[in-house]
Amino acid sequence: MALVGWVDRDDLAVRCDMAELLVITGAAGNIGSTLRPRLAKPGRWLRLLDVRPIPPAEPGERIERVEASVTDLGALEAAFAGADAVVHLGGFSEERAWEELVEVNINGTYRVFEAARRQGVGRVVFASSVHAAGFAPRDTGELPDYLFPRPDTNYGVSKVAGEAIGSLYADRYGLSVVCLRIGYCFEQLSSPDVLAIYLSPDDCASLVEAAISAPAPGFKVVWGVSRNTRSVLSLAEARSLGYRPADDSERHVQTLAQLPDGDPQPARRLGGKFCGPEFDTARHQARSGPTS
Repeated sequence: MALVGWVDRDDLAVRCDMAELLVITGAAGNIGSTLRPRLAKPGRWLRLLDVRPIPPAEPGERIERVEASVTDLGALEAAFAGADAVVHLGGFSEERAWEELVEVNINGTYRVFEAARRQGVGRVVFASSVHAAGFAPRDTGELPDYLFPRPDTNYGVSKVAGEAIGSLYADRYGLSVVCLRIGYCFEQLSSPDVLAIYLSPDDCASLVEAAISAPAPGFKVVWGVSRNTRSVLSLAEARSLGYRPADDSERHVQTLAQLPDGDPQPARRLGGKFCGPEFDTARHQARSGPTS
């Protein structure tokens, strides 16, 4: 592990044991970059971990930057020292070959939970995905919290495995574990299919904040979406944590009006195009790239 260090030496001098320390794995990724400015607040330090370069601190931020992989247990243990909570976003965020996802998304997630246990971190927020249940139909009414897994891809299977690891560590070791089945979290929407699973960046931060701060949540699996008019996903468990979504994907409808709907068959499923033949495991080719 390469510890880049405290960004501002003057801030280091005033840090005290009362400050909250939050570790974010995969901090250089899309959601990590989205959350970073929104989770920064007085009395909180952010320890940002990724294998990719992490930009320096912005004014008002108090951060550490750690260059490490979620596949390195020793590096994770060092990074989690003194942490109050871990937000685990690290890993591949798209479909990959099975071998890649096993090592990074599954084994890496195991190592995150094990490092948290060894360092006495009481809470882990795990970024799961709607793709853990991507083959669930959208036309059967509201889909409840804790919906039985129906993964649509290798990637979806890796998220199901992560939820199972979190369940084990909650039951056996008493960690508070909140698994967020995150939908489509980008500033701009790519197709009409994602209107039902949209999670605005601001709502994403609100959901993570609720998962961090809710008293003694135990083990929970919650849908990570905004209060979308077209959503078929329950927000009951998310609201029980204190999540109060403010956004609705309807504000993007006019922007999407010119886009084609695509194949109507996959769109009937929660995973949309991820349920289509182009994501068939037997056909999918491995792609190289950075891991978090």
